[in-house]
Amino acid sequence: MATPGVTGDDAWRYRNTQGRFLPGVQGRLVDDLGEVVPADGESQGEVQVRGPWITGSYYSPEGADPVGADKFEDGWLRTGDIGKLTADGFVTLVDRSKDVIKSGGEWISSVELENEVMAHPAVLEAVAIGVPDPKWDERPLVAVVLQPGSTVTVAELREHLAGKFAKWQIPDNWSFIAEVPKTSVGKFDKKVLRAQHASGDLSVVSE
Repeated sequence: MATPGVTGDDAWRYRNTQGRFLPGVQGRLVDDLGEVVPADGESQGEVQVRGPWITGSYYSPEGADPVGADKFEDGWLRTGDIGKLTADGFVTLVDRSKDVIKSGGEWISSVELENEVMAHPAVLEAVAIGVPDPKWDERPLVAVVLQPGSTVTVAELREHLAGKFAKWQIPDNWSFIAEVPKTSVGKFDKKVLRAQHASGDLSVVSE
């Protein structure tokens, strides 16, 4: 979105956001421990919203325990989106809470990893998931579909990510697959990929 009085690279930074919350709607970011995350444009947390037209519960035909009660906290609706928020109120969505990779108490955006890996000329598609790790809780695994006739090594992919991600965010685990499993609407089906990893059906290269 355009921001009056802002030009050049600063204008593009605003354009790359999802914009501000609507008037009358409050927004904040919250981490896994329920603590509010600073609105510094870098820290990540789950986006929560509240306001006069934000629902406070879901309809329950039984009239007992509300459906989706875990989606609400003290009047705040938990959206399930992971994002960043600037001091002047611009929000950038980076992932879904079910897909964000939680490694050593920090969050790694699976979407940002996927986009950057797919920017490599040898890569057709890439999907990132978190896989269990005894030390860090989760570590990223990226499954890669190569462009027809192309080749690339794990070392080259890691080098491609260097400088764009912190060293601890760069995946140690990689898998080269024929195609990415997809849902009926064409989205990456990460549940299938996680199941394939859990059952040992993925050939994983670690480096």
